[in-house]
Amino acid sequence: MTKRSIAKLLLPVLVIAIAVSVFQHLKASKPERTNPELKEKVWLVEVIPAKVQSLRPSLTLYGRIESPELLQAAAPGAGIISEVLVQNGARIQTGQLLIKMDRRDFEYALVQAESDLRDIENEIVELQIRRRSNQLALKTERELLRLAKEELQRMQKLRRQNLGSDSALNEAQSSLARQRLSVISRELEVESFPVQLGKLETTRDRYRSKLKEADLMIERSAVIAPFDGVISSTAVSVGDRVATGQILVSLYPTDSLEIRAHIPVRYVTQVQQAIARGEVQQANLLTTTGNLWVRLKRLAGEAEPSGIDAYFHAGEIGLDIRPGALLTLNFNLPYQSEVIAIPYQAIYGNSRLYLLSDDRLQGIDVETAGQFRDETGDSFLLVRSDQINEGDSIVVTHLPNAVSGLKVKSSGDSENE
Repeated sequence: MTKRSIAKLLLPVLVIAIAVSVFQHLKASKPERTNPELKEKVWLVEVIPAKVQSLRPSLTLYGRIESPELLQAAAPGAGIISEVLVQNGARIQTGQLLIKMDRRDFEYALVQAESDLRDIENEIVELQIRRRSNQLALKTERELLRLAKEELQRMQKLRRQNLGSDSALNEAQSSLARQRLSVISRELEVESFPVQLGKLETTRDRYRSKLKEADLMIERSAVIAPFDGVISSTAVSVGDRVATGQILVSLYPTDSLEIRAHIPVRYVTQVQQAIARGEVQQANLLTTTGNLWVRLKRLAGEAEPSGIDAYFHAGEIGLDIRPGALLTLNFNLPYQSEVIAIPYQAIYGNSRLYLLSDDRLQGIDVETAGQFRDETGDSFLLVRSDQINEGDSIVVTHLPNAVSGLKVKSSGDSENE
């Protein structure tokens, strides 16, 4: 093997040996680096002191304005509308003329009823005259009957003495029989007078009722406002032909409006017990003029599986409301004892919050007792737990990674520092 071949073989080995030596030197001469110290993260939170007290939780209800005294004036009979003096939404006063029908459609019934009544009254007068005549005629008939009896007795006496004929005796007997029938007939007419008078008086009373009905129809053909109120709707126009009983106009008194809202079934027992104790039940209503308190009037007569309807006075709201309007109410429930009002962001799920203890989170399970609205209108959640004492620090900052033992720091402490 030549020297050139040996040099070619040794050159790569030499290069590798030099590279390894350089690497070992660099590795041995590198500076020492200390490992970083791990430090636990501290979360900054806001806390409030726990204040145990007795408060009235409130329940948000969604109500609707209604009027239980909605009046719907109907046509007393078929006819033509001659005047419409109000429109939908108009305010009206007691005694104001609203709608008028043509009187001529009802006057014929009045004339007919008056004529029938006069006829029957004339018949009653005629019956009374006939009664007096029958009473006088009965006296005469009875006198004739007495004379006929005497004539028969005289003819019988003459016949026994052979001074009278058989034909004369028969004639006297026939005359007596006819007179007896005449007396019976006249007595029947006299005795039947009360029955005949009763029939005529019944007919007279019926015609008087028809006359009053005709007068009432004419009176009702003009719709007059019976109270101060608002027109809900007008269903007719001038010239319309309407049928009997057709609705002409609807109206309601302004002081009859009320708010109907549905109370969920879980709160019904509390409300009923409070009413039984005589406690005034109120709800807060936010209006354009500010907060108003409306009183509970009554509960519905029938409950539903989901709860029961409650009716509140709406007269305190003012004149700007109309039936059908939707309102939001904050209904005060009976007082709850030993509860704590907390912001909604402090609760986790429906039943857990955290206390600040020794710079660590401490999870507490709580029982919710409803919502609470303070005088400024801010809403809070009412909770209770025997694990929370007066003055404990409740964490109100909502942490997505909240867990018992998490290190936190109060924002108030940071500001003091």
